[in-house]
Amino acid sequence: MPCTQPTPNYTAPPESRGYLLAHTNGGLNQMRAGICDMVAIARIINATLVVPELDKKSYWQDSSNFSDVFNEDHFINALANDVKVIKKLPMEMSGATKADKYFKSWSGMDYYQGEIASMWADYKVILAAKTDSRLANNNLPADIQKLRCRACYEALCFAPQIEAMGKLLVDRMRSYGTYIALHLRYEKDILAFTGCTHGLSPAEADELKKIRDANDEWKVKDIDPREQRSKGFCPLTPKEAAIFLSALGYPSNTPIYIAAGEIYGGDSYMDDLRSRYPMLMSKEKLASIEELEPFANHSTQLAALDYILSVESDVFMPTYSGNMARAVEGHRRFLGHRRTISPDKKALVRLFDKIEQGIKKEGKLLSDKVIERHKKRYVFLSTL
Repeated sequence: MPCTQPTPNYTAPPESRGYLLAHTNGGLNQMRAGICDMVAIARIINATLVVPELDKKSYWQDSSNFSDVFNEDHFINALANDVKVIKKLPMEMSGATKADKYFKSWSGMDYYQGEIASMWADYKVILAAKTDSRLANNNLPADIQKLRCRACYEALCFAPQIEAMGKLLVDRMRSYGTYIALHLRYEKDILAFTGCTHGLSPAEADELKKIRDANDEWKVKDIDPREQRSKGFCPLTPKEAAIFLSALGYPSNTPIYIAAGEIYGGDSYMDDLRSRYPMLMSKEKLASIEELEPFANHSTQLAALDYILSVESDVFMPTYSGNMARAVEGHRRFLGHRRTISPDKKALVRLFDKIEQGIKKEGKLLSDKVIERHKKRYVFLSTL
């Protein structure tokens, strides 16, 4: 049974007791997950959900509104049998006192039906100040889980202009043949967040540390870059991604779409990957400046294009197991178990270090070892 199909016991939404406002936070996929949670929470506490506000203050500083990224009307209509959703808080409620609440992380039904729902006695409007990972996945009733699934895969579609550009880019990418979408998470923000500096110059490592120290939420945890990498917590570098794909047997003429923002260090760090796989494509190579202009300076909208090309790819490989990787892999499973490669970074780092030290060489022995290690980590090679 599809995860979106309600059980026979599912009923129409009960009468609303008030309004739920939500301020999302994080990048595209963190916000998507938060929005789906807010849909479920609105159902649990019998609330009318006001279309959530997207994050405009985090690292990405994107001014996009909900309707710039998602199809707002479709979102409202698709959830009509589940939760009442409106675009704006009614005028008569604009002056109402709001319960500004940070929902407790990983809370379940008891918390929302108890502590949160009890707030209706004193308030008509509850504001969820943040939405990231606020609903526990465990022990939710089947119909609440299915509602989250419907919100994610049926209701939360991208805005028409993003869908159209995404389809255009997919068609252009397919003109080169079956392709890999490589989510190369070698960007300034993730390197600063994870504290990963392998292969960087001292000046670059210092720049990333300053970015990390400037973020109140990131700086609270001391990080040893070497320990991070040895435990497999760092994104693969472009060079490591190239060695890995070669070891898996992907030929040099394989088209690869780089699903990423600006790669830290630019071309200097992309040379090793490009030398092995010259058919590297990106949004900027597949479309003209004029075609991408409507999305320029809007990181969330650009990330949505990467999301579409990643979901539609023949093979998807993330180099870091973050929000994007999990969201795309889940969407690909929903669409029919499309092939996703999940690198065993902890094991790979040891191999990469031995190659750097000259202890091991690339070739059939290394390839056999990598393939054997990853047999259970993805549906094995058949189309590329």
